[in-house]
Formats: sequence, structure tokens, C-alpha cells
Amino acid sequence: MSVDVNIEGVKIRELSNFTDERGWLIELYRHDEIEKSEFPVMSYISMTKPGVVRGPHEHVDQTDLFCFVGSSMFRLYLWDNRKDSKTFGEHMTIDGGEKKPLMAIVPPGVVHAYKNIGQHDGIVFNAPNRLYAGEGKKSPVDEIRHEDDVDSKFKILD
Repeated sequence: MSVDVNIEGVKIRELSNFTDERGWLIELYRHDEIEKSEFPVMSYISMTKPGVVRGPHEHVDQTDLFCFVGSSMFRLYLWDNRKDSKTFGEHMTIDGGEKKPLMAIVPPGVVHAYKNIGQHDGIVFNAPNRLYAGEGKKSPVDEIRHEDDVDSKFKILD
């Protein structure tokens, strides 16, 4: 089920958790449900400890496809930093993870961060549409990092 968002180009969808006596399965994405320009070219998972924030940062060319599935809860923070966007300056947050699995597509120019707001280590899956540091890891990393800028307008206040 799609979730209403107030930032142009951001897509958030609740993920279905299929559970039986063996455990559970969550379908993260399907090519027939995302735009061709968003198709992943790599993927990775990360573990984030409770209370830890990753970001905020943004990409110039890369679109991220995040999946928040557990075993904790996360708060995703988004800020539209694209001057040519109809929603420039808009900010939103949404919670997802173990109790509410979510997939979020975050286009270039949208500043993003997430925080583990739960009590357990949490896993996040990301399948970006660009290779990290390019072919053979020989290109500059496509990130504009805001987390170390004390004057940044992109702040995690909770």
C-alpha cells in the first residue's frame, strides 16, 4: 500500500509481511512496481544500534531504495533540497521497521537520514541505482554530507 508523501518524487510503500510456522518473508521491491530509472545496480544491508542516526546527507545523481524491516523501528527524515522542485523546502518524517515494514525511494537532491528509535539493533536494506564510488570504486562518492555541519538546516531534533 502506498503512503501519502509531501515531497515530490519520494515514494513510500508499506511492505507486506507474510508469516507462517517457518518464519516470515517480505518482498522488498519488484521491477514492475518501480520506474526503470530507479532500478537498483547494487545492494547492501546495514545494522544500526538503538539511538544512532545515519545522515543527513543527499546525493547528486543517486536514488536510494531503502527497506526498513526490523528487528527494530526507524524514523526516516526527508527534506526536499531541490530548488526546482514544487515541494522545495518541505520536510517529513515517517516511522517504519519491525512493526510497520516500509520501502522508501529517495531521489537525488532529497536530504535524508534515519534513526533507530527502537530498543534493538536494526537492519536496513538499500538498493541504490548507482554504484558506490562508480565502476571499480574509482570515482568520487556521490554524497553531500550535512551531519558534520553545525550550521546545517537539516537537523535531527528528537
